[in-house]
Amino acid sequence: MDTDRNGGETIKPLFLKTGSLALRLVLCVVLSLLLMVLDHRYTYVEGIRSTLSAVVYPIRFLVDLPVEGGRWLSETLATRSRLLAENKALRRENLMLRSRFQKFASLSQENRRLRALLDSAQRVGERVLLADLMAADLEPGRQQIVLDKGSRDGVYPGQPLVDDNGVMGQIRHVGPFSSTALLLTDPAHAIPVQVNRTGLRAIAAGTGEGLLKVDYVPVSADIREGDQLISSGLGGRFPAGYPVAVVTAVSRDTGEAYARIVARPNARLQLAQHVLLVWPEVKPDHVDALTLGEKSR
Repeated sequence: MDTDRNGGETIKPLFLKTGSLALRLVLCVVLSLLLMVLDHRYTYVEGIRSTLSAVVYPIRFLVDLPVEGGRWLSETLATRSRLLAENKALRRENLMLRSRFQKFASLSQENRRLRALLDSAQRVGERVLLADLMAADLEPGRQQIVLDKGSRDGVYPGQPLVDDNGVMGQIRHVGPFSSTALLLTDPAHAIPVQVNRTGLRAIAAGTGEGLLKVDYVPVSADIREGDQLISSGLGGRFPAGYPVAVVTAVSRDTGEAYARIVARPNARLQLAQHVLLVWPEVKPDHVDALTLGEKSR
């Protein structure tokens, strides 16, 4: 409703406004159709579209930014979690593989030692039995080991034992399932030896400290550092020809009848895990290494 000049109200026609809206709608439709035709058949609108696209792009970028940022953050977190899980799994697998490798390396070394022992047994020709080390007492003044073979396996007191490098000692006590052996370096042990270079005979006794002393060698005897001592076979306790020790020091005093000689065992007494028990072809007589050791003191 409108107000006339006299202050009265007049009624505005309703159909006039409706007609105006309809006209506008028709014009918009016609304009849209025209633009569609021009866009389809001609390139007049391409420039306008490019301009509008350039103007609208920053707005669209800002609108999409939170969504894209959220997606990127989600993917980053998921990737990080996956990488952490893969890293943890790889570390666990690496630890297991290293453990297995160490075990395989240990088994490989053990196989080499066993192969060397078996090769040694084949070379000497005597009957032998492989035994495992159960315990060791290698304190100064006492050099003994315990083996997992006993009387049920035919082990007997005085039986010699060797490794792939030479004589290790002999059995002292035997039980049904285990036995105790004296090593070469035990003070209670002695073995008849001879110098491989000259054939000179002597007695090698333990010192209790990982070495041997060679007794009853005259000052004038032909023996020097580096000489290889082998088992002489006297008494039949130890087979002849086994490596025993290497001479490391020779001291001669003209005021004494015998030279002071020190030797280092060929056998790896401190490292042995397996040994060979030997059955000599010749039975030992009443003279044995222990008796010789007792006589030497």
